[in-house]
Amino acid sequence: MKALDGLDPQALWRHFGEISRIPRESGNEAAIAGHVRTLASGLGLACTTDDAGNVIVKKPGTRGMPSLALQSHLDMVCEKDKSTPHDFSSDPIRLVRDGDWIRATGTTLGADNGIGVAAMFAIMEDTSLAHPDLELIFTVEEETGLTGAHALARESFSAHTLINLDSEDEGTFIIGCAGGVDTMLDLELDFMTVPEDTKALLLRIGGLRGGHSGVDIHRGLGNAIKLLARILHATYPVYGFSLGTFRGGSKHNAIPRDAEAVIHVESSAIGELMHETVRWNDILRGEFEHVDDGVALDLEVMDHGAPRVVVPADASKILHLLQALPHGPLHIDPGLDGTVVTSTNLAVCSWEGDSLIVTTSQRSIVGSALRDAAAQVASAGELAGCEVRHGHGYPAWRPNLSSPILATCTRLFSRVSGKEPSVRVVHAGLECAVIAERIEGLDMISFGPTIEQPHSPQERVSIESTGHFWEFLVELLKTMAGQ
Repeated sequence: MKALDGLDPQALWRHFGEISRIPRESGNEAAIAGHVRTLASGLGLACTTDDAGNVIVKKPGTRGMPSLALQSHLDMVCEKDKSTPHDFSSDPIRLVRDGDWIRATGTTLGADNGIGVAAMFAIMEDTSLAHPDLELIFTVEEETGLTGAHALARESFSAHTLINLDSEDEGTFIIGCAGGVDTMLDLELDFMTVPEDTKALLLRIGGLRGGHSGVDIHRGLGNAIKLLARILHATYPVYGFSLGTFRGGSKHNAIPRDAEAVIHVESSAIGELMHETVRWNDILRGEFEHVDDGVALDLEVMDHGAPRVVVPADASKILHLLQALPHGPLHIDPGLDGTVVTSTNLAVCSWEGDSLIVTTSQRSIVGSALRDAAAQVASAGELAGCEVRHGHGYPAWRPNLSSPILATCTRLFSRVSGKEPSVRVVHAGLECAVIAERIEGLDMISFGPTIEQPHSPQERVSIESTGHFWEFLVELLKTMAGQ
């Protein structure tokens, strides 16, 4: 791909370009997994695939040192702008070079975790690298439930040290992460015919940046579902509109960027609602001037509206529920440099049959706080009459400050870069947490290049940072080989 021409390290960027041509949405990793096997076979490397679809490649080392595992996930979050006709099941990601950044055109880039995968591919094919025996683990369905990590068996690899390449801040070593659980609220609705002498209006909010529901949750970004619900909640008592539909968001682990509602109002109220839309646009642009200045509210008259509308009592329940549900950090610890301890993301509103389905995602470093956050969401749902379901969740990864791989990495980073690294616990779910729970005694660390706004169409990866990431990884492999 032309956007990657001339970039160093050449092998890593070449592989990233090839990866970007292959569909790899969570649950659709067959083609990219096949690509791993083809590459391994061509290089004469042993390769196995487990029942979950994880692929493990083994590359003999240059010396008889203890083996080392490298791990990345094959899938990506597939988000796009509404105006983008991209089909993630077949279309290649269109890459753009923008100064020091590589980004996509109107879609997520897939640098999360494509850069880690590309680095592992480059290591597989480079015969000049010094390294111990390597076990390269490519997992599946990380973004939708850490499915591959949950299925990873101890017998699939022998290493006692694992390096995860799925972090997004150069110079930062991740040694722990939050646990998480999704909570789904199912509100069964009653409907009625559309009132006579009313017009259908489509109210949309968009232009928001969105982002990762963990690592970006503290940034004060707008949540399209919350903002649209706020506006409708405020205007419903004044105009008494009928609610046809309310939809927003698409991924449990992304802050929703778009939401829309179909409402039916008397023709005489349309002019006033148009003025209200202008007023709310000004309010939102003022509130989000410094973090989400692209926010835009739009109201248009429809030729055909919803075939039916929600009865007034249930419309009121919907708006009160969405207004009451929390979103954002619930606990920030000043003693941990402002680390987000607990958060919740109001992620998706969808309609299934006669029900509104609301999906939320809770995260916390502390197990009891995670359970409490899910209980807060459940309580709001129960007050509205929802059926509440909790997902299986995933554990937190407890940090080990005495980790040998952490000591090795911090010493080496200071020597290679001349800087002191940051050591952090991240407010996101990493596969390390699940792997640690399944495989006792595994020494782990996670790092990667600088990737901004993952899980959104604004996702981008730094070219310079990727070079630094590769240089450090090569030096680390050499060190682990005893050289």
